[in-house]
Amino acid sequence: MNVLVSGASGLIGTALRQALTDRGDTVVRLVRRRTTGEGEVRWDPDAGTVDMDTLDRSGPIGAVVNLSGAGIGDHRWNSARRDEILHSRTAATATIAGLTTELDPPPSVFASGSAVGFYGNRGGDVVDEASPRGEGFLADVCAAWEEAASPVEDAGIRTVLLRSGIVLSTRGGALAKQLPLFRVGLGGRLGSGRQYMSWITLEDEVAAILHVLDDGGCAGPVNLTAPAPVTNAEMTRALGRALHRPAGLTVPSAALRLAFGGQMAEELLLGGQRVVPEALTRRDFAFRHPELDAALAAVLR
Repeated sequence: MNVLVSGASGLIGTALRQALTDRGDTVVRLVRRRTTGEGEVRWDPDAGTVDMDTLDRSGPIGAVVNLSGAGIGDHRWNSARRDEILHSRTAATATIAGLTTELDPPPSVFASGSAVGFYGNRGGDVVDEASPRGEGFLADVCAAWEEAASPVEDAGIRTVLLRSGIVLSTRGGALAKQLPLFRVGLGGRLGSGRQYMSWITLEDEVAAILHVLDDGGCAGPVNLTAPAPVTNAEMTRALGRALHRPAGLTVPSAALRLAFGGQMAEELLLGGQRVVPEALTRRDFAFRHPELDAALAAVLR
C-alpha cells in the first residue's frame, strides 16, 4: 500500500521508511524543500498547505504516519525554543490531520507521534495508556499534539497516538549523545539516578509502528516502550557493562540545572516516567528486545 509519512528524514522516520520499503509498501514523503523525485510531496505545515496535485498522482493512500516535530533535547530551552517545540508539532499535525480527512478514499489508519512526556514526572509510579495526563511543559506539548490529531478520529478513521519513549540507537537520540563520554569511562548517573527511563530500541520502535498500522483493532494511545523500564542509575550501569567501561561518576543536579536551565533539566533529565506498554502487550506485539542488557548489546553491536 501507499504510506504517507511526515518526518521521514528523522531517526525514526528514516528507519520506518526502510522497513516499509523492505516489506513492499510504497512510501510517499512529505517534504518542505523542493521535491527532487517520485515519492515526494511538498508541504508547508506553517502555512497549512500541501501540493495536492502531486499527492493525487501518487495514488490512493492506505495509511498515514505523522512523525514531525523539532527535537526536544537539541537546544537549551528558552521561550523561543519552547514555542518552536510546540508549534512544530501542532502545526504539522493539524495540517496532516486536515489532509487525511480529505483523502478519497480515506486511509485505513492514521498514526500520529506523541511521547511518554504526556504523563509528566511520575516518580516510581507505574503508568500505562489509561493513566491521566501529567503536569509540566512536555505534558502540555503532548496533550496539544494529540489534540491536533483529533479531527481524524472524529472523521471515523482509526487513529493511533504513538507515545514514544527514549529510542535507543547509535544513529541519533539520547544514547548517541552519551556514547562518547561512556566510551572513555566518563559516563555516570544524572542527579540521584532514581528517575525512571522508559526506553525502546529503534528496531522495536519501528516494528511497533508497523504493528499498529496492520492491526485493525489497535486505536487510541499506544506506549512505544519496552516492558522493563529502568532507573537512570540502572541504565548507567547497564551501558557501562555493555561498553566494558567504568560508569561510576555522578553529574550533580545543580550542574544540570546550570547547564540546561531549570525547567529543561527537571523535565528532561531529572524527572521521568515508569511506563509500561499495556496496549502493545494486549495486542500481542512481540518485542525483539524486552530486556535492557540484551537490547544494548544488540544496539551497540
